[in-house]
Amino acid sequence: MFSSANNLQHTAAPHAIFRVCGMLLWLGCLLSSGCMSYRVGNQTLYRSDVKTVFIPMIRNDSFRPDLGVRLTEAIQKQIELRTPYKIVTRESADSTLTCRITGDTKRVITETNTDEPRALEEIVNVEAVWIDRRGMVLMENRFLPPGETSLLFTRSVDFVPEAGQTLVSAQQRAIERLADIIVSQMEMRW
Repeated sequence: MFSSANNLQHTAAPHAIFRVCGMLLWLGCLLSSGCMSYRVGNQTLYRSDVKTVFIPMIRNDSFRPDLGVRLTEAIQKQIELRTPYKIVTRESADSTLTCRITGDTKRVITETNTDEPRALEEIVNVEAVWIDRRGMVLMENRFLPPGETSLLFTRSVDFVPEAGQTLVSAQQRAIERLADIIVSQMEMRW
């Protein structure tokens, strides 16, 4: 009985050694193939050469003075929430995201027989440019004519005053959607 158990023990030991050597060989191949340089999570979506972003107060060319402040706050929140970038001052930033509200428009979609508006649409237009310290454009996902560096973003939101919706609430929804799409454009292209 002892001899067969002892014999079984001697044959199992080389298999364990072969298994360990095989695993070490596999790990060595994995490390040498470069697989460890891949990034995981949302880090893969964003530039590795940019860590910080400065966002100056958004210039507002529309007649509604608070839109620039509200859009600046919304973009800052989206960047902090969704990206690995940190919002910092101009002096310590790797990059600058500059936006400008070029206009906002309110138009009637439907009206009653007495010409009272029933449903309206709020449209907000924004130009955005994201550059690094050297002045190179970082957010460029489509063909731009020579000399153009900014992307144009437009969001429209419908609202119905009879249902208790207001222009301010429609503008806030448009601002949140604009912030979302602008931050989405900060992702790297494949």
